[in-house]
Amino acid sequence: MLSERKRLRLAVLYPTLLNIYADRGNIEFLRRRCEWRDLGFQVTAVGVGDKLVEGSFDLVYMGGGQDRDQVRCGEDLQGHKTAVLGDWIGQGNPLLAVCGGYQLLGKAYTGPDLSIPGISAIDATTSQGKTRLIGPIAIRTDLAGPTDGVLAGFENHAGRTVLGSGTAPLGTVLKGHGNDGSSGLEGARRGATIGTYLHGPLLPKNWWLADWLIAKSLGLELEDLLQLDDALEIAAHRVARTAAGAEWADAPGFESN
Repeated sequence: MLSERKRLRLAVLYPTLLNIYADRGNIEFLRRRCEWRDLGFQVTAVGVGDKLVEGSFDLVYMGGGQDRDQVRCGEDLQGHKTAVLGDWIGQGNPLLAVCGGYQLLGKAYTGPDLSIPGISAIDATTSQGKTRLIGPIAIRTDLAGPTDGVLAGFENHAGRTVLGSGTAPLGTVLKGHGNDGSSGLEGARRGATIGTYLHGPLLPKNWWLADWLIAKSLGLELEDLLQLDDALEIAAHRVARTAAGAEWADAPGFESN
């Protein structure tokens, strides 16, 4: 147990607009894993026109939305929010952005009838493809985790995201499409900031990534967090990974049933 009660303060950007694909489950999963450890959990919704107050959050979350809603969010992000988020990300702090939120971290998302500005916190550009990239996906990351660094989920996006030469991907595609269906790369990572197309929602299927974000948010090491009984979480990961066709050679301590 931690010697004193801590609290994770989560800022959720545009929760009423960027809220499709059940990704609000990521927020609930973070809440539960904090509460099970007797850690406080506070959510602040930051909508269009609201200020993002520096020093009021430990973790930022942005989900995905439809193009018309993403346009409103992209426009609102310019100026004050871009400056605050740019400083936050530049200092290596934790942020999780899924699908549309991931696209907004880059320079822009463009298409024949679409032009959405991003905040340029990562060197990436997204263009609108003619078809959607849909289906189960599994990727291998360089993050240390009990699933040999593999994350599994579901993707559904028309965007084709291309990373600049100085931007690291979140991982390489084992099964699925990834950023653009051809590069073999998925997502982007800068410090503790993660952008990804993995839905499902992501965190309940990849419990250890949630713990990684919690630890980063609170300035802790993973081993400082109280260990939980993760049998259901392991099963959820196994199902998502099996759906993607990525076999799991169990890590020590996680034996097949």
